Amino acid sequence: MAIVVVVLVGAATAWVVAAGVGPVIFHAHMARVGAVSPEVTVHAEEAFRTASALSLALALATATLTSVVVSIFLTRRITRSLDPVITAARRVAGRDYTARVPPVGMGAEFDELADSFNSMAADLGRVEETRTQMLGDLAHEMRTPIATLGAYLQAIAEGVEHADPPTLDMLRDQVGRLSRLSEDIALVTTADEGRLTMRRTPTAIAKIVSDAAAQASQRCSERGVDLVVETASITANVMVDADADRLGQVLTNLLDNARRHTPPGGTVRVTVDHVGTRVRIVVADDGQGIPPEHLPHVFDRFYRVDSARDRAHGGSGVGLSIARAITTAHGGTITVHSDGPGRGAVFTILLPVAAPVRG
Repeated sequence: MAIVVVVLVGAATAWVVAAGVGPVIFHAHMARVGAVSPEVTVHAEEAFRTASALSLALALATATLTSVVVSIFLTRRITRSLDPVITAARRVAGRDYTARVPPVGMGAEFDELADSFNSMAADLGRVEETRTQMLGDLAHEMRTPIATLGAYLQAIAEGVEHADPPTLDMLRDQVGRLSRLSEDIALVTTADEGRLTMRRTPTAIAKIVSDAAAQASQRCSERGVDLVVETASITANVMVDADADRLGQVLTNLLDNARRHTPPGGTVRVTVDHVGTRVRIVVADDGQGIPPEHLPHVFDRFYRVDSARDRAHGGSGVGLSIARAITTAHGGTITVHSDGPGRGAVFTILLPVAAPVRG
């Protein structure tokens, strides 16, 4: 209808211009001839008006009819092309995230629309899958400490157990486990949503690494694992624009993860060097390693290569997710590599340098 209205307005404008301008110009030309009688002039002008009106009417009618036909054709084609999009959108609204839009074939814009919709549906599907898995895993994680608390409290109430110091310590540990799990979930969720508050200041990367290593050294010693820190001399003056506490938490999580999966007598090695405009921190161990099929998922929430083994180690399952979220918030990246079971794991962090290296 919009196209038809435009054509009609154009036709009316052309008719007014032709009717008002054409006869005047023709009359002026006839007047220049001079020798033509008035009767001939009038007859010629009448013939010109009639011919002009007829020609213009036929042209405008043809243009209007053509525009209507083309408009109907394009409208129907666009409607047919958008029908799959509408159908897929309704399926996605009904939580069917497998809906996809086939290639439209109506030009780059429609193809981009289809690709964007398919990407959106795929992302929503992944989010829903992650949400469902996270809720299930969270319920599973909470079940054990809650069941333990409930059972002991009931036993104490019935007089079967006594609230002696060992029992209270055990109950306190279970409450602490729930508290840590709650804090970890809140932190990783806040970081993933981009709402993580940080106090970023230029900080020496060597100090962050040394502080984290100092905190982890005692736990490594208790397990019989050697902790080795190697800092390249060029990194002595390297600064990063970072929240030292947050980055320290990243390194602490990586070191704890390495310690838990390294048997007594093994080694956890931390190396720091400078690569171009970035500083590289590598946390490597010679422990249990990671099978190749699990590598793409180690940073997922609650993901465990071996669920039973990791629960025995006491991990909440979100430490690596927190490490990735905080590293990303600092404009850096974190990756993992392992040659397979029994061959250790290597976590690599790259962070942008805030100040040039001196010396």
